[in-house]
Amino acid sequence: MKQHRLVSIALLSALWLGVTPAWGVSKEMVQLQTQVQQLQEQMTAMQRSFDERMGVMKNLVEQDTDAVNKVVNALGALQGALVKQQTDGGQKVDQLSGQIQALNDTMDEIKVRLAKVTKQLEDMQAAQQNIQAQQASQQAAAEAAKNAPPPDVLYNNALRDYNGGNNDLATQELQQYLQFYPNTDLAGNCYFYLGEIEFRKGNYQPAAQYYDQVLQNFPSGNKAASAELKKGFSLVELGKQDDGVAELRRVVQRYPHSPEALQARERLHKLGVATTGSR
Repeated sequence: MKQHRLVSIALLSALWLGVTPAWGVSKEMVQLQTQVQQLQEQMTAMQRSFDERMGVMKNLVEQDTDAVNKVVNALGALQGALVKQQTDGGQKVDQLSGQIQALNDTMDEIKVRLAKVTKQLEDMQAAQQNIQAQQASQQAAAEAAKNAPPPDVLYNNALRDYNGGNNDLATQELQQYLQFYPNTDLAGNCYFYLGEIEFRKGNYQPAAQYYDQVLQNFPSGNKAASAELKKGFSLVELGKQDDGVAELRRVVQRYPHSPEALQARERLHKLGVATTGSR
């Protein structure tokens, strides 16, 4: 706009000069030319300044555009990185959860194995303690056997006291015999006499247990028939009549011509039952 106005002024000046008197052409022409020259120089300077400013603005716009593009690219990269990080983070969380679960499963297995090992160790310790106790008991028995009376002496003393009615002393001696000589033939007799002592006292339950020891450990001993007879008596006294009758019938069946079989028949007759068959 400013340039056009300057051009218009110059043209008007030229027209005005064309109608002025000749005497003034030379001086005014010079002034006008000088003014036009100045205007042209100003226009050139303004154009140059405008071009320079446009160049600067263009550079600034280009720089701003580049900066905006860089920012946009950076934001895109950042967004992609965030998405990737979230995805990777989710995967890592899943992996970590899986690892934790696997560790928990492994820990449970270790606990089970540790419990089994602990149980095995406890069993081994208990077995070792039992072995040590048995060894100690055997050693003590061996040491005691060294100082024990001879078996015939100890048995005869016990039998003498039993026949003499010294039940407490006889019990002690019979138990000592079983402690020192548990596997001899006379051991069965000792169990029988211990049962007899309890039977005399009316202690039928321990009496039946002693008689049963004779039958279980010495079935062919000389006290087997008497032990089975007295076990039947004890069971009847305990109120276990069916079991007692069964024992008495076995006496009759196994030893039919013995004194014990005669006593068994008499007791069965008193109980009102047959010696064989059902009641």
